[in-house]
Amino acid sequence: MPDCYQPLRQPRSEYHHFNGHPCHVLRWGEPDAPLLFMLHGWMDCALTFQFIADLLPEWQIIAPDWRGFGASGWNSGSYYSADYLADLDALLQHYSPQAAAKVVGHSMGAMVSGLYAGIRPERVAKLALVEGFGLADSRAAEAPGRYARWLREKQQPPAYQPLASLAEVARRLQERNPHLGADKAAFMAQALTTQRDGALSYRADPRHKMVNPVLYRLEEAKACWRRISCPVQWVIGGEMWDHPMAKGVFDTLDERRACFADLREAVIADAGHMVQWEQPASLAATLQSFFAQEQSV
Repeated sequence: MPDCYQPLRQPRSEYHHFNGHPCHVLRWGEPDAPLLFMLHGWMDCALTFQFIADLLPEWQIIAPDWRGFGASGWNSGSYYSADYLADLDALLQHYSPQAAAKVVGHSMGAMVSGLYAGIRPERVAKLALVEGFGLADSRAAEAPGRYARWLREKQQPPAYQPLASLAEVARRLQERNPHLGADKAAFMAQALTTQRDGALSYRADPRHKMVNPVLYRLEEAKACWRRISCPVQWVIGGEMWDHPMAKGVFDTLDERRACFADLREAVIADAGHMVQWEQPASLAATLQSFFAQEQSV
């Protein structure tokens, strides 16, 4: 196992019940520093932002483990996007009840926060969407098959095979993210795994891998995006075009762009989908420039 990344800033763990569900939150920085909320993606965890937090010392960063990820509680059944909207609403109400929040979302976290900023535009002051601009549109004809698959998976939920070692997890992370350094891969291998029933396993609830019976409707997402009133920063990894999330999304970017009233874009070179792992310095500089700017009236 290679040397593990050594954080410059150690986060504090805080535990809450949001919407009656156990939620673990990481918090970096001084209590009087300006707040910046960071929301992780699917099968990830709050520690995904450690490398960014180390490069933004002037900010107090708050990052939850979404339900079913990291150290937050698991659902007793399936997971639905509306639950994440409610959890984000509760998070902001707890940590920033009076002021509109500055929010960074990656992948699934970007999709949740993008919808939320249109549903409650008064609660978001600035929004950075990193590699999360919605999914490919679905067709009504897909519904019967999706429901049938969901019913099968409800009877026999997905499960993980035991992992061989942390070194093997780190190796897989580097295979999928070729610009990820060995020390950071070792750090994330530890962050994403735990010992369960005497074996090394991923922390995330494997039921996240169940098919979602609710179809993704692009027109609904676009209706939410059109109601966003704050400045929005898109961040795209320059090498993510072959990622599954790009399928059906990047060929409709123009119609998605047109939904945002105040939009700017940045492409991070030498990075795929996991921009915060592969090029944390470039991403931190982009976020710092965006969030430090005075908002025009």
